[in-house]
Amino acid sequence: MLQPMQTVADRPRSALTPERWIEAATEVLVDHGIDSVRVDMLARTLKVTRGSFYWHFKDREDLLRAVLQAWRMRATEQLTRRLESAHDDAREQIRDLISLPFRGRSAVRAARIELAIRAWARRDAMARAFVDEADAARIGYIAQVFSSLGFGIAEARSRAFLLYSYEVAESLLAAQGSGSQRQERARFVERLLLQPLG
Repeated sequence: MLQPMQTVADRPRSALTPERWIEAATEVLVDHGIDSVRVDMLARTLKVTRGSFYWHFKDREDLLRAVLQAWRMRATEQLTRRLESAHDDAREQIRDLISLPFRGRSAVRAARIELAIRAWARRDAMARAFVDEADAARIGYIAQVFSSLGFGIAEARSRAFLLYSYEVAESLLAAQGSGSQRQERARFVERLLLQPLG
């Protein structure tokens, strides 16, 4: 039987860790924006004193950096390792990449976090640097997959950029079209990107 999902505030205080602060900050970022990610608000959410925060973080900036590092680790480094180890066949890796925006609740949550971080990055240099680094790493990984299929370096990078742009667009435009229309778009993108030019 499925258990209801616990929120950060529902968990016992004894389990308070730096990761809980990061998770709570990420939830506030997604739901209310970066300006609402404040130590006092997080402490109230977690039902602890502000002093508890300083056991784990030097200041708010330290927490915000940790939020970005956790996002980079989960949404870029761990995801890339999972995709690489799932299939030896590069075509299957491309199919996995194309399917990422369609993976249920986890894809919706990942997209919400991604959009919140990108909104933050529009006006914050630290967040912008993390986003730029994540984009470069993701495109680099996809380009390697296309290179392994025999495409030249320049063409592999161009195809990688197109595939990555498609994934970002599917996350942004999730309400455009029915489920079957989105699946048809995915199949079209796969045919388009795997087909040699000329």
